[in-house]
Amino acid sequence: RFSGTFVGNAESTSPAAATSPPAVAAATGPAVPTIPVVPTIVGVPNTVAEGVLNPNEVKPPASGTRKARVLYDYEAADSSELALLADEMITVYSLPGMDPDWLIGERGNQKGKVPVTYLELLS
Repeated sequence: RFSGTFVGNAESTSPAAATSPPAVAAATGPAVPTIPVVPTIVGVPNTVAEGVLNPNEVKPPASGTRKARVLYDYEAADSSELALLADEMITVYSLPGMDPDWLIGERGNQKGKVPVTYLELLS
């Protein structure tokens, strides 16, 4: 026998009353976003389904490239990004469906995502 306090909802005596709020929340949808499951074939790369951008596979658009001056040094977080040095000039362009806060930047034969806030876009 346990003596002492009971932790719980003392006002709820009906099982239906105790389960109604979670059941309503579950019926209206999850409170947190879910990650979609995309079927893939083993051995076949699926960069679109995984949301991974491989800059080396991206071709610049026929039009729409611009020059940009880098405002601040930027250290690439991973291999899909391009490290930047302040005051250098690079070529940038956007891709359909790409996050508007990022552009594809090119410097010589190097290519990768770059944050727009680090750039001064030139005409």
